[in-house]
Amino acid sequence: MPSSIIAGVGHYVPSNVVTNKDLTKLMDTTDEWIIERTGIRERRYAHRTEETTTTMGIEASKIAIKNAGLKNEDIDFIIFATLSPDYYFPGCGVLLQRALKMQEIGALDVRNQCSGFIYAMSIADQFIKTGMYKNILVVGSEKHSFGLDFTTRGRNISVIFGDGAGAVVVQATEEKGRGILSTHLHSDGESAELLAMYNPGTHANHWTDVKYADFNNAELADMFMSHAMIDKAQNFPFMDGQAVFKKAVVKFPEVIMEALGKNKLKKEDINLLITHQANLRISQFVQKTLGLSDDKVYNNIDRYGNTTAASIPIALSEAFQSGKIIEGDIVCMAAFGSGFTWGSLIMKW
Repeated sequence: MPSSIIAGVGHYVPSNVVTNKDLTKLMDTTDEWIIERTGIRERRYAHRTEETTTTMGIEASKIAIKNAGLKNEDIDFIIFATLSPDYYFPGCGVLLQRALKMQEIGALDVRNQCSGFIYAMSIADQFIKTGMYKNILVVGSEKHSFGLDFTTRGRNISVIFGDGAGAVVVQATEEKGRGILSTHLHSDGESAELLAMYNPGTHANHWTDVKYADFNNAELADMFMSHAMIDKAQNFPFMDGQAVFKKAVVKFPEVIMEALGKNKLKKEDINLLITHQANLRISQFVQKTLGLSDDKVYNNIDRYGNTTAASIPIALSEAFQSGKIIEGDIVCMAAFGSGFTWGSLIMKW
């Protein structure tokens, strides 16, 4: 059975740097307040009209494919993870396939938010191991800036998120002892509404207990995007930060230890841990819980903010390019986010 290796990595972030000081002009906040609570000093925002989730994914993909020593036509499957697609449908995968003039290969879109890249990698790993595909392009890309509430009302969320993309080429190899060792995926929808964007949506009963039979068609249409909903900021993301934090600091170490246990490895065997860049405080808590030194954990949230599905591949690309990952290293990746969903991946580079 072939194994799955990462043959190429790449990332792209917009040139527009938005500092905490820049945000103080839009909302009642301070640089100190943001750094203390999130560890973020700046983030990148895509150009409003010229850059999209797909175009950023394309740029990251070009680098990953080149670094893998391949051409676009060598890719035989695409997996695109994002919570911010260009269109409600179709997904970004086919738009990337079109732009890169690839063959008529399959394109799968993954909507698992912060855990999207780990889920996408797990899917790619299964396809590689079964021999169905040889070179899979996995992309994580997000353009959050178009849909945030840049007022004091929305500051707890809006200061956190940034835009960017990362991509990897997952390739089959017969070389023993290398590649993805295992992936571990979990979900718990009991608290789905604690980190969610309720609208646009197609089911009003997700957020209210009204009965459709009580309303006529005009009233029903208004329910899905009414002025009242806009007044309540239901067209923007919602997050109960404290609840998410409490869950994340439990599930992150748990799913990392699950991966280590599955492969009879110890915490000390990890050469580099890359967690989803949700909040520096969460990452530091996980690092302390696992007893890992600074040189074994990679964080870049201070420069990019939370880029959800893009955060792990961006960090992975940076870490590899800076020489922090070499052949033979045990690399662990883990994510936790909306759903709730969480997961981990462990590999021998």
